[in-house]
Amino acid sequence: MKTIPANAAHYRSSPVFTQDTVPAALQRAHTTADDVWGRITVLEGSLLYRITDPSHPAEEVLLTPERHGVVEPRVEHEVQVVGPVRFQVDFHR
Repeated sequence: MKTIPANAAHYRSSPVFTQDTVPAALQRAHTTADDVWGRITVLEGSLLYRITDPSHPAEEVLLTPERHGVVEPRVEHEVQVVGPVRFQVDFHR
């Protein structure tokens, strides 16, 4: 899993999403802006994170409270709910 660069500063956080409130847009391929990194933090349960960008190696990771996900700028990705979950995304640039 990638890491957010040390010089990237946190600038906002998403609401806490659950299996019932996660936006449909997060569950299909999407990207962040050119200079925006994301950190997906699972507070409870688990969430499947996939890199779907054809220009990057395919990656599929089960995120848990012990294992966060890192979203790279402009890299197409999606999440899949696999059961009860609470998670949040912190954005850095």
